[in-house]
Amino acid sequence: MSTRMLRTPTLCLRRAAVGTIVLLSLLNGRNGLSQTKGPPSVKAGAQPVPRLGRTIRSLADSGHLEDLRWPNFSDYRMYAEAFYRPTGYVPAWIRDGKPTQRARQVIALLSGADREGLNPEDYDASRWERRLAQLQSSQNLEHQAHFDVALTVRAMRYISDVRIGRINPSHFKFGLDIEHKMLDLPSLPWKLIGDQTDLEQMLADIEPPFAEYKATRQALAKYVELEKQDDGEQLPPPPGILFPGGIYEGMPAMIRRLRLVGDVPENMVLPPDIKVYDAKLVEAVKLFQKRHGLTANGYVTKEMVEQLNVPMSARAEQLRLSLERFRWVRYTFTQPPIVVNLPEYRLRAYERGGEVAFIMNVNVGDAYDFQTPVFESSIRYLVFRPYWTVPPRILRDEVIPDIVKDRAYIQDNDMQVTNAAGQVVTAGPVSDSELQQLRTGKFGVRQKPGPENALGLLKVIFPNEHHVYLHDTPEGVDMFSAEHRALSHGCIHLQEPAELAAWLLRDKPDWALEKVEYAMHEGRDNVTVNLTAPVPILILYGTALAEENGEVRFFRDIYGHDKSLEAALANGYPYPQ
Repeated sequence: MSTRMLRTPTLCLRRAAVGTIVLLSLLNGRNGLSQTKGPPSVKAGAQPVPRLGRTIRSLADSGHLEDLRWPNFSDYRMYAEAFYRPTGYVPAWIRDGKPTQRARQVIALLSGADREGLNPEDYDASRWERRLAQLQSSQNLEHQAHFDVALTVRAMRYISDVRIGRINPSHFKFGLDIEHKMLDLPSLPWKLIGDQTDLEQMLADIEPPFAEYKATRQALAKYVELEKQDDGEQLPPPPGILFPGGIYEGMPAMIRRLRLVGDVPENMVLPPDIKVYDAKLVEAVKLFQKRHGLTANGYVTKEMVEQLNVPMSARAEQLRLSLERFRWVRYTFTQPPIVVNLPEYRLRAYERGGEVAFIMNVNVGDAYDFQTPVFESSIRYLVFRPYWTVPPRILRDEVIPDIVKDRAYIQDNDMQVTNAAGQVVTAGPVSDSELQQLRTGKFGVRQKPGPENALGLLKVIFPNEHHVYLHDTPEGVDMFSAEHRALSHGCIHLQEPAELAAWLLRDKPDWALEKVEYAMHEGRDNVTVNLTAPVPILILYGTALAEENGEVRFFRDIYGHDKSLEAALANGYPYPQ
């Protein structure tokens, strides 16, 4: 589906539509049409400019402008035409043949698009100087028309890209709906036009409203500067695991890199030719490890050196990709959400003010066969001491082959074979006929509730086509001590399931943590508890994240999604929609 469509009766602010709205406000400046109730029109008595207007109309209608970096703007054609029509196709950015002050401000904004992690050349950054010079040196109406339409189209595209991103996440089969950013077009344009804020504030109202987005944008500026200071020196691998007091030839280079990224304080004095892992460096190493998803034990390992050797340019690109993904995220929520960041192996629960209520480690899907999908949904109910109904793929690829090897497999693993009505067929040895029914899909398999159940003692349900949910882990299974926790069949294992359940049920006074733990360990089997109201859940993917305190964290591209997004962006317009 095109992301440039407008729908009625509730119209969707997207792509060029958002550009049209904000452009109208930009053109009218700080003290513009604050009392305007309808679209701007040609003032009474104004002198028409027929030839210039006809040229602007022709260019807008054509959807093509040869001197643009990306000449084909057919996806914005109808919006460019709608933008100019109410004013009789008079130029929006030119007065008396010269660019307006607001035009120059917007050009500066487009030329600085890299501050938002965007590519300035997508908005003709290197071409505006020539266009401005043409306007200054002549009164050529053709140049004026080309300049005006070019700025309109590029500003629309920039505003749209900041609002919802350049690429539709559905291109990657992500279940994130950018169409959720719905606004009432009949009233919104005039609210923006009447806003007495400056250009920066107008655009701040369009970008993602998350504190993490702003912090990540600031981190990008920092790492762009670090890229200029990066000498590209590669550290040698350590001789095994390096403990404090050990000798390492790469120690001077390691200290320089840690100092560059801010983990070694500037006031820490160390000999320039140091080879011994000084105990004073342990905290700096732990900080680096923590920020890069490594076990923060202060031991220098081969994996840590690999992370130290990642160029600053690659770190800056990770931040750009994260900014792009922020634009795909829902901006408003009916309830404070739960967010899982897959590469980070972390879950965050949020309060109404946007503060983090708690953070929890999680285990996610295996990178090769069972990647956890990226999507959004709403948590609706919890199940204490649940059955585990074996998904068809696992049944086909794992359980049935195990039954073939050992007909007592079902009995030995506290499972049951069930028919289509959910009735138990057998909990003992599987017969040939039952095995055949399993192979044809007429029978299924479920595991009985209990501490050794594959789901543990709790599952958290948010309906989705992927059959993915949050759940506990079986008793005695350690899924959280490893650095890389992509070990599941696609669902998300919780390190502290009782705490999450109590938080989800916090508006029910009789469901305090003590009762949750009782229900999990001593309560009845397969008990469902509905939430009072659905809680949004976002399962996202970001390999770089900046905290509000300025700390920047990086994670491995466990599913290769960074690589795919970077390749798609490198192709330029038209980006996949």
